[in-house]
Amino acid sequence: MAFSNRGYNFKVVLLGEGCVGKTSLVLRYVEDKFSDKHISTLQASFLTKRINIDGQRVNLAIWDTAGQERFHALGPIYYRDSHGAILVYDITDEDSFQKVKNWVRELRKMLGNDICLAIAGNKVDLEKDRHVSKELAETYSEEVGAFHCFTSAKTDEGVDEIFLNLSNQMMKIALEKSDEKPISSSPNGRNLQVVEDEPQTSRGCCG
Repeated sequence: MAFSNRGYNFKVVLLGEGCVGKTSLVLRYVEDKFSDKHISTLQASFLTKRINIDGQRVNLAIWDTAGQERFHALGPIYYRDSHGAILVYDITDEDSFQKVKNWVRELRKMLGNDICLAIAGNKVDLEKDRHVSKELAETYSEEVGAFHCFTSAKTDEGVDEIFLNLSNQMMKIALEKSDEKPISSSPNGRNLQVVEDEPQTSRGCCG
């Protein structure tokens, strides 16, 4: 059970190819920072975010994983205990979208429906260079039971939305498992109200 006297504790993992913007999304969400400089994540980094949803404390432990192929085998180490996953692709890179499909298959095979999925079509600030159609991405996400959101860490578009929607999904499942009434039954999380965004601390973990 993900609930304690200090609120709901959820582990979230970000998966996707290198250079799709996973780290940028996390830093924008947790610290409201963005840099055009690309720094490759080595194995994984870890940050925390505390929010308050409908009077309930939610503590997110967010793992940002390396996207390079040589680190793929380490994926299970980070996602095996996760309550939710954000699968990130670059809308200008069709191959990165295909790799998201591989992650979805792996997660469903290993964790079934116990993990909540969200798919981020990142870098929408580069719309003119789009190579993954909106219709294709949204249709696929619906087929696999994942929430889809177009995001841009650079402009901050969709960043809060995707994390908050995933938090809503995870809370709903946690409450269902405890035979309590879900706080929000909205599948898209639009009636989810954030009443407080508390200061948070972050720490890194690099190999």
